[in-house]
Amino acid sequence: MAADVLEIPVPDDWHVHFRDNELLTTTVPATAEMFGRAVVMPNLVPPVTSVAAALAYRDRILHALPEESAFDPLMTLYLTQNTTVSDVQQAARNSHIIGFKLYPSGATTNSAAGVTSIADLDAVFAAMEEHHVPLLVHGEVTDPDVDIFDREKLFIERNLAPLVAKYPNLKLVLEHITTADAVEFVKSAGKNVGATITPQHLLMNRNHLLVGGIRPHNYCLPILKRREHQLALQQVVLSGNPKFFLGTDSAPHARDRKEAPCGCAGCYSAPAALPLYAEFFEQHQALHLLADFAAGFGADFYGYPRHQRKIQLQRKPWQVANSIDSTVGPITPYWAGETLQWQVVKAS
Repeated sequence: MAADVLEIPVPDDWHVHFRDNELLTTTVPATAEMFGRAVVMPNLVPPVTSVAAALAYRDRILHALPEESAFDPLMTLYLTQNTTVSDVQQAARNSHIIGFKLYPSGATTNSAAGVTSIADLDAVFAAMEEHHVPLLVHGEVTDPDVDIFDREKLFIERNLAPLVAKYPNLKLVLEHITTADAVEFVKSAGKNVGATITPQHLLMNRNHLLVGGIRPHNYCLPILKRREHQLALQQVVLSGNPKFFLGTDSAPHARDRKEAPCGCAGCYSAPAALPLYAEFFEQHQALHLLADFAAGFGADFYGYPRHQRKIQLQRKPWQVANSIDSTVGPITPYWAGETLQWQVVKAS
């Protein structure tokens, strides 16, 4: 393979937000173009709390796909205080449902219906452990007196460590990790605990959000942390540890919702997702690690086969669009107007 062409198995995105309805015609093709599977987040309004609602949402996603696409959306159910053991059992029986998403109430976009008391869901977690249903976790405390930069660390100490100790065989993914604390927690936990990492948390730290003016399109939750935490994420990915894998947390918002007095959290990285990760690995002379991180470790963790189909990237500089038209208005993508060195040229 020529040095300017990189071929890897088709990757998967283990954490993505599509939103719903007309916006799906923008978001779904962007992800399906370069990923074979994606774990779809359930924080719609109203949230996706039942198997029936998840399957109906999946049908809407499939309807938005280009013809002959082999893309497979893997659905999640929104965990609430009203989730039951029966809900877990139904999810376990359906191959299109990959797990439950735990949002602490108020932690991020459309999380008001999220969990207010982890302790009161013991029966649900026991059922998830018994039926091998994964728990996907947005790991932040939401106490108003806690510094926003400490929310992940304290969630691990107060909630996640006790939960994993109580249910040692529960398959759990700590989503979009941002801190050295999360890296160490996942590394020290059992093989049933993994983590996803976004492109923005590998490529940026909080200086990229705040220095030289506020950059609303770099604002996401969990928020970008100081450089020492960014370095911890980079180091564990570059170590080739299989517990850490790709999850973009791509989250579209209309530009006027981001550039607002109270701007939305979320980076819409889908249009450039794989090239963004390639950019990171090339910066560290580690392109040989991209295939496992993007197309292997996540599938292995969740128990899916790695794709046999291939995708090619070409070393050919290109500029990410400044704006993307959508039914909710213009969207500014992550890395807008900036140049990336690799682009997707062919999937087979």
